[in-house]
Amino acid sequence: MEKRALGRGLNALIPERSADYSQQEKILQIPTSQIRTNKYQPRVAFNQERLNDLINSIKEKGVVQPVLVRKSHDGYELIAGERRLRAVKAVGIENIPAIVRDVSDIDMLEISLIENIQREELNAIEEANAFQRFISDFKFTQDKIAQVLGKDRSTIANTLRLLALPKKIQEHISRDTITAGHAKALLSLPTENEQLRACNLIIKKGLSVRETESLVARRVLASGAKKAETKSSRTAGLIDIENSLQQALGTRVRIFHGKKRGRIQIEYYSNEDLNRLIDLILAKRS
Repeated sequence: MEKRALGRGLNALIPERSADYSQQEKILQIPTSQIRTNKYQPRVAFNQERLNDLINSIKEKGVVQPVLVRKSHDGYELIAGERRLRAVKAVGIENIPAIVRDVSDIDMLEISLIENIQREELNAIEEANAFQRFISDFKFTQDKIAQVLGKDRSTIANTLRLLALPKKIQEHISRDTITAGHAKALLSLPTENEQLRACNLIIKKGLSVRETESLVARRVLASGAKKAETKSSRTAGLIDIENSLQQALGTRVRIFHGKKRGRIQIEYYSNEDLNRLIDLILAKRS
């Protein structure tokens, strides 16, 4: 596959200064009613205070930077600039300046993700879900995602691991009730119930990440003492396999290994999540 990298990213796809537009491409005034939002938009939560600031700015100065769209069968699909589109609709302006580009689905996801990452607007769960879309929709490996986004593979892997946490904990991360650092510490706990109990304690006592790591270490040690016989059968190799499967599938995986037989337990949290896992497993067979 042709090499793709962050270096060409937004600067190559979205000109930085409005003065450059007239020299490069024509700006159209497109009715906002004809623009559908980006189906690959990784950001779920939009900060209302920042959106209000943008609304006030547009009221005073208009739209300084055009949005980026692509043509669709029934109008246009937004590539980048959802905050601007929302603000313009809130102001009641019927048209918005836009640049039309012929962009593939994978470029739409890449641009949306890069734009939000560069502006530091995604929470860790939004990033993890976007990385997972690269894997499930476009069959990317973690190495390929790292190459495209200009990140270390370990960063991609550690972020994807957050999707193995219970949905309740993921919601706390999205709401900034706990940080990604807290959440990564919780991954060391062996069961969802233990993870949830520890998460509640973090919130209740306002524990720091370091305090959380100490709490988790104590609980893992205590759990190990109680389950010494069970742990003795769980070799480092078996745990490594579990970790590899969790990273590949983006969900919790548990291997139960016996003398004559065993089983692999793969957890899912919704019908959509189940379908995602089925697609991933079938894709690996083909």
